[in-house]
Amino acid sequence: MSGQISFDDGAAYERYMGQWSQLVGDAFLGWLAPPPGLHWLDVGCGNGAFTELIVARCAPESVTGIDPSEAQLAFARTRPATRAAQFRLGHATALSFPDATFDAAVMPLVIVFVPDPATGVSEMVRVVRAGGLVAAYMWAPDDGSPYAALQEAVRALGSVVPVPPSPEASRMDALRDLWRAAGLEAVETRAITVQRTFEDFDDYWMTILGGASVGPALAAMAPGQLTQLKAKIRTSRPADAAGRISYSALANAVTGRVPGPRAGRGVLPGEARAGR
Repeated sequence: MSGQISFDDGAAYERYMGQWSQLVGDAFLGWLAPPPGLHWLDVGCGNGAFTELIVARCAPESVTGIDPSEAQLAFARTRPATRAAQFRLGHATALSFPDATFDAAVMPLVIVFVPDPATGVSEMVRVVRAGGLVAAYMWAPDDGSPYAALQEAVRALGSVVPVPPSPEASRMDALRDLWRAAGLEAVETRAITVQRTFEDFDDYWMTILGGASVGPALAAMAPGQLTQLKAKIRTSRPADAAGRISYSALANAVTGRVPGPRAGRGVLPGEARAGR
């Protein structure tokens, strides 16, 4: 792995990736169609971007978010919609909860950052009750990420862009295999495409300057390199007549259920889609 990605600025993450995550998360929750009243665990909750969606859309009984960054959690606690949620420090591969604590565990835009994805999935399975939901979404490999073209342009100029420890885990077949290997049932996958609009090029440029994956590389560039990069990005991200920049990104999503009889919490995730 080249370099290291650190998510320690909740506000910068919100602008750089949190808004993208909510765009995908909204479609993701629409696909899952979970019943109300569930106890949720948001693994790698970061600055609470997806946690906020759970509260707003799913009428949860409770929501708990864990993340290894206290700075990200501090930002998450400032979101008005997440005041009823609990946030604590934690790691995906060693969840500090008893078995069968939750009805649903989700991992939004996290799995490639987990050094051992299989253990992370197994931990989610362990803490979810029989019949409960275990799900995740992650940017598709290659050009699925909203900043894939930017990262390639930065590398082309000789700068280092950190690579997450488990990039292969973002492949659709890899997600499916991880879920099945963890013993989950009714495993389903889905590709989700979303589009985001920036007000103008300056809005886009200020957004990427705070990005955990490319921000440090941009800050270290010589002025001439930075000017060259900006010109290249302007060409690859043309504005519309109003000056706005819009483009799409692709995420892979997966869901499955913990084996065993459910505990009477209404329709199981996936049952409404299957017409059961």
